[in-house]
Amino acid sequence: MSLSKHINPGKLIRESKNSNHHHLTGSRESDSTSHPYGARYGITSVPKFHIPSKGTSAQTAYQLIHDELALDGSPSLNLASFVNTWMPEPADKLMLENMSKNLIDQDEYPMTQEIHTRCVSILADLWHAPSTHQAIGTATTGSSEAIQLGGLAMKRLWQERRKAEGKSIHEPGPNIVMGANAQVALEKFARYFEVECRLVPVSVESKYRLDPQKAMQYVDENTIGVYVILGSTYTGHYEPVKEMSDLLDEYEQKTGISIPIHVDGASGAFVAPFAHPKLLWDFKLPRVVSINTSGHKYGLAYVGVGWVVWRSKAYLPKDLIFELHYLGSVEYSFSLNFSRPAAPIIAQYFNFVHLGFEGYRAVAKDDLKNARLLSRALEKSGWYTVLSDIHRPKAKDILQGNNHGTTNFDEENPENYEEGLPVVTFRFSDSFQESYPEIQQKWIQILLRTKGWIVPNYELAPDLEKVEILRVVIRENATEALVERLLRDIIEITQDLIKQESPTNALTLLGKHSRDNVGKMDEGSGSKYSGTYSKQC
Repeated sequence: MSLSKHINPGKLIRESKNSNHHHLTGSRESDSTSHPYGARYGITSVPKFHIPSKGTSAQTAYQLIHDELALDGSPSLNLASFVNTWMPEPADKLMLENMSKNLIDQDEYPMTQEIHTRCVSILADLWHAPSTHQAIGTATTGSSEAIQLGGLAMKRLWQERRKAEGKSIHEPGPNIVMGANAQVALEKFARYFEVECRLVPVSVESKYRLDPQKAMQYVDENTIGVYVILGSTYTGHYEPVKEMSDLLDEYEQKTGISIPIHVDGASGAFVAPFAHPKLLWDFKLPRVVSINTSGHKYGLAYVGVGWVVWRSKAYLPKDLIFELHYLGSVEYSFSLNFSRPAAPIIAQYFNFVHLGFEGYRAVAKDDLKNARLLSRALEKSGWYTVLSDIHRPKAKDILQGNNHGTTNFDEENPENYEEGLPVVTFRFSDSFQESYPEIQQKWIQILLRTKGWIVPNYELAPDLEKVEILRVVIRENATEALVERLLRDIIEITQDLIKQESPTNALTLLGKHSRDNVGKMDEGSGSKYSGTYSKQC
């Protein structure tokens, strides 16, 4: 008899149960006990596919679900995610107090709506809107919804302009231009709202991001706009908004065709104003008509809040705004969601009041400092090449001193380094790959996971997809001590792999182990991978 066969662990559990454990009997009274593990679900399966005919106590339900969730990874060690995972205790209390509030009920919760309006005004001012009174915006579930709204507004304005010119809006139809490094939410807009997605190839020379010169080869009279990303999901690089704007200005002068810019500042719009205040990327550039960001990333709120702001009401078509009369007063809505939890918006306002400009700047500076520390240490090992640039000084001669032989370089000031997010992307160096071709980079991700760290290993965008990179996102709670521990683990793992004369197949097999696919789609259920970043973010 062959021992090599597929074994279904779920089936083993079902077959190993006593027959009288399959159903609850009328004589059993364990539901009445206050001890979670001696109660109903201590010896029977928790509901997985059907709602149970009879429930259990709230405390028991809490304890069982709490224990299962303990199998999740630690948010503090999840360095794959941009999403904020910590707020001060008073913020937790404030959110809990307002957990039941629905933002859409403006008549019932007028002060909550006032706080929402204040947040929009604060962001409009932070991003240098010509007039905070004329700027308009809304909270969203996150940047994904905000990007859809920004794209929809540009599409509708393009349609209105085409109709006014007596031209077709269907042949050949609208298109939108973005770098091939775009996060999947940008491509979702194009697919969901029937806009041709024109992906501009990225290269090492373009720093793995949108190349404005190449992008101009993709624009025409049917281009509704250009998505420019302030902080690439792949490497953290800011895309050059000013250069893209200047080229589109020249294009309009030559052709009379005006093409707007929407800045996807999911992460960067809460970093650049504080760490790189001299950088031109926002409403200071007239061609930038809308900006989105995620409050739950470097806005430092908990997950569930994003923002989109238009430079003025002229760039949000009226037919995208709905007037409501059935919630107790006349109200207006221009978001994709209707009901929306108010607590994350209140948490965002808490941060504005609590941190202020200097507080946000201090957090951004600390994040970038720790990212630089990790970047330099990895490069000094000789085993890794760092692709992100936030640790590189803007001018080489700054470190060499001026003509008088003195050095005036401020190592703490992020403005002296290349702009970007506090993200570290790295790969095996060429010399390491030549010396140890049998070692696969994905093993670093797998072995770090055994130590609790979540550090993704993935391919770059199309045209560079043969290059695999590891990425570490430095957030507020990624302290210097945490960075040091991570580096020690990376170095230790790499050393251990080098010591093995031939790494065992167990390393490869380790990466194939995963949880049951219950509730997940089968492989091939989605559309073919297009190259845009669609992994965990």
